[in-house]
Amino acid sequence: MRVLVTGVSGFVGGHLVDFLATQEPALEVFGIARGSGEALRGRAVTVLSADLVDAAATDAVIEEVRPDRIVHLAGQSSVHRSWEDPAGTLRANVHGLLSILEALRRRSLTPRLLVVGSAEEYGAVQIEKLPAGERTPLQPSSPYAVSKVAQAFLARQYFLSHGIPVICTRTFHHTGPGRGEVFAESSFARQIAEIEAGLREPVLYVGDLTPRRDYSDVRDIVRGYWLLLEKGEPGEVYNLCSGTSWPIQQVLDFLLGQSKVKGIGVKVDPARLRPSDVMILEGDPGKVFKATGWKVEIPFERTLTELLDYWRQRTRASSR
Repeated sequence: MRVLVTGVSGFVGGHLVDFLATQEPALEVFGIARGSGEALRGRAVTVLSADLVDAAATDAVIEEVRPDRIVHLAGQSSVHRSWEDPAGTLRANVHGLLSILEALRRRSLTPRLLVVGSAEEYGAVQIEKLPAGERTPLQPSSPYAVSKVAQAFLARQYFLSHGIPVICTRTFHHTGPGRGEVFAESSFARQIAEIEAGLREPVLYVGDLTPRRDYSDVRDIVRGYWLLLEKGEPGEVYNLCSGTSWPIQQVLDFLLGQSKVKGIGVKVDPARLRPSDVMILEGDPGKVFKATGWKVEIPFERTLTELLDYWRQRTRASSR
């Protein structure tokens, strides 16, 4: 069986490749990356270079691989960046998926295709209506969220019109070793690691600490992606989440509590604030559990500890 992973050189892509190598070693795994995929050298994946917004390049990859399964991870994944570049976000997320769907349609190929969406699609759900389930009305409140809603509707249209067996997720926040520092918890961890190494003053810069987020470990999430690809119902959408939420302030406090330097100051950086934000994102994982038996297994405290250790190792390596 041939599996194609888009965005393979990204944070989630690397963890998915590692999961497949250990759990499904008989698979032929191919990945699409915009660059050379150097970060994946030596791992069990054949990396092909293409920009998904380039329809001709995407078409060539689909023709070469002719996959049986596709996990679509590629795209612009930061809410913060989507405010800075809304057009680029929509182009990457919507046009990128369209290139894949059109390449499949032209060849009458029908691989099972997992399109990864986001909890941001729900927007500001009233507290009394939490946790958000798959039938909760969508109220996207950022360009990123709009792009993910558009992706899901586009995927469903190709399922209904062309029979491509697409399964969609609304994945809630997930993190772990390797998470980019544009995300709050990883930024906190990197700053702490650099303070411990004496590379910056003992002041940690933050954005709004009041929102709550439903966090999972990325290694649980990629396991859920594979289970959904194998057992999910085409045309359906599934939440992937823990079912509980952490205030970002609590995430910060936990990481500060793990620091070897005590008394680190905290200062709000206006550049880290968003024009609008969703204050609480908390999901109901009941549907995915019923379909696949998936639930989170890794405690979030372990995830944060390993994220901080990751940045400590990176900081030591870069300062040599």
